[in-house]
Amino acid sequence: MARVTVEDCIPRVPNRFDLVVLAAQRARDIGAGARLTLERDDDKNPVVALREIAEGSVTAPELEEAVLKGLQKFVEVEEPEEETELLKVGDLSEALVRDAEAAAETAKEAAAEAAMEAVTDAETEADTEAEADTETEAEAEEQGDEVDEAPAEPE
Repeated sequence: MARVTVEDCIPRVPNRFDLVVLAAQRARDIGAGARLTLERDDDKNPVVALREIAEGSVTAPELEEAVLKGLQKFVEVEEPEEETELLKVGDLSEALVRDAEAAAETAKEAAAEAAMEAVTDAETEADTEAEADTETEAEAEEQGDEVDEAPAEPE
């Protein structure tokens, strides 16, 4: 297990900052299952990556490309173009707008129906309360009349 230092790698990658980025990428690749170009010798992934860079078994341009691919959010894949009819962006946006307008119209109709039901329920409840009040008043008047008709007790 030979000790590897940054100075051993400087002839291959002159910039120390680039070296750190490239070695880290190679260590990640090794951790993800990439094939080793040297024997591990019980070394951890970063040490193996530095040893590979120092010996030249892994080149800087390969690692630079891997770093760039790792940082890309959209990776271009070259596939042969099929001759199928694809929607244009304008057609797609028009379809989305139509769908959104239809959904909004449906939501408006549902809200209007719910509001009408609420008004109808409120009117029915108000009518029921008014009838109950009228019946209560009528009962009170009848009881009042009965009390008036009862003979007064002598004192």
